[in-house]
Amino acid sequence: GTPVDAHTLFEIGSITKAFTGIVLADMVLRGDVRLDQPVAELLPARVRIPSHGGKQVTLGDLASQVSGLPRLPSNMRPADNANPDADYTVEQLYEFLSRHELRRDPGAQYEYSNLGVGLLGHALALKAGKPYEQVVRERVLAPLGMTRTAIALDDGMRRRMSEGHDPSGRVVPLWDLPTLAGAGALRSSLDDMMRFATAVLEPPNTPLGRAIRMSVAPRFRVNEALSLGLNWHRVILGGDTVIFHNG
Repeated sequence: GTPVDAHTLFEIGSITKAFTGIVLADMVLRGDVRLDQPVAELLPARVRIPSHGGKQVTLGDLASQVSGLPRLPSNMRPADNANPDADYTVEQLYEFLSRHELRRDPGAQYEYSNLGVGLLGHALALKAGKPYEQVVRERVLAPLGMTRTAIALDDGMRRRMSEGHDPSGRVVPLWDLPTLAGAGALRSSLDDMMRFATAVLEPPNTPLGRAIRMSVAPRFRVNEALSLGLNWHRVILGGDTVIFHNG
């Protein structure tokens, strides 16, 4: 019953991963981390990150979807299936990683993983010493003037939040991803997403612009038509390169 306008908020889901990739690029360019740095170096020493063939999972592997980690951790047991990530804790994440065994070498094969990018966002937040949302706001949202993009909604944003529906048309709750936020937790408006799209199409001559350019550059070739940047997919269609993420 409420008209949709340019400031209506939507869950952008996995498009959040593109923001996580830009944050990674920004931290690399600032010398905070390296793409070839094992993610284990950013986590508590008690966490065992699985390896294979003598190769460790790096930050670049996580952002290029070649970590070898599965799409989701197997120890998710949600109390509410309508909001399955809401009660998944950091301790559960660490428990899964410490017990999991990789089936192939990191960097060997493309396999889309929400877990991997959620882990990347978590690790980058630990390195920055700030919550993931604050890191994204400071490094991407604020420089682009994206004032209506967030994870935690204030009263005004909540009033503008759209309602999602299941296939039968019933209203469903928002999804909360406290631990794997980097994989899909952001909510945004059309106006803000147009600001984001403009910056990706024509990166500004700023530190953020340099991070954007780094994030879209190809890093892993899947086949003749598909390659990966830092969480961006690059597809060749009719001789053009289309850079995208969906959500």
